[in-house]
Amino acid sequence: MSTLNLLRPEINELLAKQDWDSLREVLLEFPEQDIAELLQELDDERRLVLLRLLPRDILPEVFSYLDDTMKKDVMKAVTEEEIKIILAGMPPDDRTDFLETLPGRSIQMLVSLLSPDDRRETLQLLGYPAESVGRLMTPDYVAVRPEWTVQEALDHIRRKGLDSETINIIYVTDRYWHLLGVVGLRRLILARPDERIEEIMETNVVTISPLEDREKAVQTIQHYDVIALPVVDGDGVMLGIITVDDLFDVAVEEVTEDFQKSAAVKPLKTSYRESSALALYRKRVVWLASLLGISVVTTGIISWRAETLSSAIALAFFIPLLIGTGGNTGNQSSTLMIRALATGDIKDRQWINALFREIVIGCLLALTMGAASWILGLIKGGAQIAAIVSLSMMAIVIVSSILGVVLPIVLQRFRIDPAVASNPLIASVMDIVGLLIYFQIATTILKGF
Repeated sequence: MSTLNLLRPEINELLAKQDWDSLREVLLEFPEQDIAELLQELDDERRLVLLRLLPRDILPEVFSYLDDTMKKDVMKAVTEEEIKIILAGMPPDDRTDFLETLPGRSIQMLVSLLSPDDRRETLQLLGYPAESVGRLMTPDYVAVRPEWTVQEALDHIRRKGLDSETINIIYVTDRYWHLLGVVGLRRLILARPDERIEEIMETNVVTISPLEDREKAVQTIQHYDVIALPVVDGDGVMLGIITVDDLFDVAVEEVTEDFQKSAAVKPLKTSYRESSALALYRKRVVWLASLLGISVVTTGIISWRAETLSSAIALAFFIPLLIGTGGNTGNQSSTLMIRALATGDIKDRQWINALFREIVIGCLLALTMGAASWILGLIKGGAQIAAIVSLSMMAIVIVSSILGVVLPIVLQRFRIDPAVASNPLIASVMDIVGLLIYFQIATTILKGF
């Protein structure tokens, strides 16, 4: 049990007694994250009391850990002066992340409360496309000049480092802010005080454009195993940095979004707990209605082939088996492909190799499932039915394996998130394809006999 859980009764008692001095002392023993967790559990009045007990240097940090709904409620309750303190103290990237959840009029009002420098910084970040690196980057970093000595650089870091997102990596720029290299803090501390920065800096620097999608930044940081990426424009001018802690949040959001899309749910803008029942209904009903339309097609195919079914009733027994296996097989291959595309494991024309590999795997699976289906068909309907079911199963498994690879790639080429090609969509498409294959093979064999 955490210390916060143990002290909750004491905190509630101090609130009831209105012992503000003791309450402030207790609160300051906890990290900002725990204070934010406590605030989320309180009613509006007591939450506001606790917020006003926090020192100015802690208040913005605690605010940044609240969920979006709570942040909006706090902004409505506090004074204009308190809003200035909160916004001014927040890291630029966190401030931008919060502001972009608000309507335009609210953004305009809040931005007007910022200092000229903070306002210019915030408007620049808000000017980049949604979900771009530019929205996540922070201009709070430490830069030094190549002609400086190590001692001069260290003196500069002591003056500017407190306002920086990180000082583990020091960036080297010219007077026009073109990025020239980087110096690790360890290397800097161990160097001789009279050495020049250009003598110890690394010039092979991994950078990223502010217009790149934030998923690209996640992949780049994972690939190069770095804690921060410098963000530069087309001329090599350094605009800011994007850090691994920001991208960790992005990775969680992207995985959550893919999970929701894989279940045929439009991605939620807020957490499930914060979403209203009406909002959840709207996110789900569109996809369900669309999939219902696809299901109507499968019903039409069965009606269209009613004559084939009536000539061999045993064929009806195997419809759920065949279309279910087709959907499951397609889901397997699409899930693997979607994840490979998301992590950058499959790039450019590498999908061709993946397609050939999936065809081989599909054939092996088809032989196995076809043999099992033949046995079932033989038991239920004899040799003729066994041949129909076995051949249909083999064809369906191969086609669904290929479709599971091709559909996500096609969607990506049209700049549609491949995650929508997962479970429900693949299953619904394979219902139609599977029935067409089944009835075509059944008709051909039954007429042949």
